[in-house]
This record gives sequence, C-alpha cells and structure tokens, in this order.
Amino acid sequence: MEYRNVGGVEVSQLCLGTMMFGTKVDERTSFDILDRFVEAGGTFVDTANCYQFWEGDGQGHESEELLGRWLRGRGLASGVGRDRVVVATKVGARPITGPGRGDFPENREGLSADIIRQQIEVSLRRLGLDHVDLYYSHHEDRSVPLEETVGAFGEIVQAGKAKAIGVSNEPAWRVERARQLAAHSGLPSYTWVQQRHTYLQPRPGFHDEFMPILGEELLDYVRSEPELTLVAYSPLLGGAYSGRSDRPIPLPYAHPASAGRLAALEEVATELDASPNQVVLAWMLAGTPSVLPLFSASSVAQLEESLGALELKLSEEQLARLDQG
Repeated sequence: MEYRNVGGVEVSQLCLGTMMFGTKVDERTSFDILDRFVEAGGTFVDTANCYQFWEGDGQGHESEELLGRWLRGRGLASGVGRDRVVVATKVGARPITGPGRGDFPENREGLSADIIRQQIEVSLRRLGLDHVDLYYSHHEDRSVPLEETVGAFGEIVQAGKAKAIGVSNEPAWRVERARQLAAHSGLPSYTWVQQRHTYLQPRPGFHDEFMPILGEELLDYVRSEPELTLVAYSPLLGGAYSGRSDRPIPLPYAHPASAGRLAALEEVATELDASPNQVVLAWMLAGTPSVLPLFSASSVAQLEESLGALELKLSEEQLARLDQG
C-alpha cells in the first residue's frame, strides 16, 4: 500500500467506504472487512452522519456508531493507536424530520454554522473520538451564505475537532469561491474534494444537481491546484462492471458510447489477468491528476479483489486505450 500526504494528513491510496456497515452489512462482517483493510496497510476510512437512513429501518447513525465500536475495540480511538486510522465523516445531508425518505433531499439539515457546530459534536460522540481527520460538507447548500459555511468549517479546524476539511458534491466555481473566502479571512481551507466518478462517462447532457458526476471543469481545477486531492465515490458502480445481470449499468452511463469503453476495459483486464473492477481502480490511480478511489465492500472477498488493483501496472499504451475507449 502506498500513501499520500495531503495538508499534513497521510492516507492510504485506497479509501474504504463504510456507508453500508451496520445496515446492509452486519457488524461481524463489517469488522472483518475493516480488520483486513488495516492489515493490508489501509488507513483511510470514510463515513457520514446520515448513513444509511434510507436503508430498511436505518436512522442515519448506524455507520458512524459501528465504526466507533470498531475503533474502540481495536484500540484505535485514542492513545498511540489513534494515528493508525484516518477517519473522514460528513455533515449536511441528514434529514431533519427523521428517517423518512419522502421529502428528501429537501428536508436535509444543510450547512448552516449551527448545524456544522452541532453535528461535529454528535459525530465525535458516535465515533468515540476527540477529533476527526477529515470533515466534509456533504452536499451543496445555497440557502446558507457561503461565508457562513466556510467560517464554521474553519472554526472546527481551529478548535482541533478536525485536522482537515473537504467539500463534496459541489461545482468547481463554488469550491474555488469557498477557498478564496477562507484565504481572505485567514481560515483553514478545503484541501479535499469528493465527487462521483468512475471509468464510464455519463451520457451527454446528463446533470444531477444533488450528486453531480465529476466533470472536466472540476477535474481541470484540481489538476491545477496541487494542494487539492480528489476522492472518487462510487468508482465501481455497485458491481456493474462485473457483468452480472442483477448489476446493470446505471442509467446515466447506459448509452451507446459506453460500449467502446467497456470493450477496452474488458480487453485490458484480460491482458492483465485482472478483473474489470481492478482495472478501473488502477486507471484512476494512474491518471493525471491521480484520483483516490473511495470504494466499498460487503465481504472480505470483495475487499481482496479491490486490494488487488494495487498490484496492477498499466502501460502507457493500455492507459491510452482506456482513455480513448
């Protein structure tokens, strides 16, 4: 496992998402996955204060609480063990009217200063930590002045409750504006950007305001700002690259132009004796800028497959073929 240092926070080049832990993935399996990830050298885990309120009887606190139990049980919540795991969580998408799904996302908590200050305390209690390593704004909230959100996140870092801050699901101009505001006020600034991204490209004209797919504008912005690190969520499309009939290509990517990219992906995977999932992760890591994949797993076997991507070495010709597919 290789590592990156971003703003004083060193992380493994793969990030394990724990969204399903405590709901779709039971506690024992979740602990096994986390144990194996750390054993393999993984240090970076990702959660949020709303995971997964939409799953069955989920309330939104399951993932953070399970991760907290694992951290405490493994001696990683305090003392010398605390620095062995980098914990990221998020604020802004938790429903304020309970776990009901009917009026989401309109009923989400948003990014007011009061919500940010309150929810960092709640997340720290669930996780059993005195600080998180990375605190993200989860979704864009234009109902709150950006100055207010930036100020509150800066306070969180200054108070020692987070080492670094990041932004997710926002357009490039908003990220730049937030960073300008922070610099003007002498506040800590965003050093992480998390966005939906995978090997397949969405159909022309596709737009999702709530969960935007990484576009060239944001990619170019991160490429030009060396202090920013880009994290890609949903890189494996929930298993769609496996070709299983019960894991179809999601609608944004199900269009004729995807056929060529899928063919190139399959060719390279065959040449490397690897799975398409592994090639997707390796392709992200080898790009410019190098994108840090945030993947998940519902079994140790799935985790092992993703870890295998670290062994792949894509040639320049293979990278070019994948890019042109």
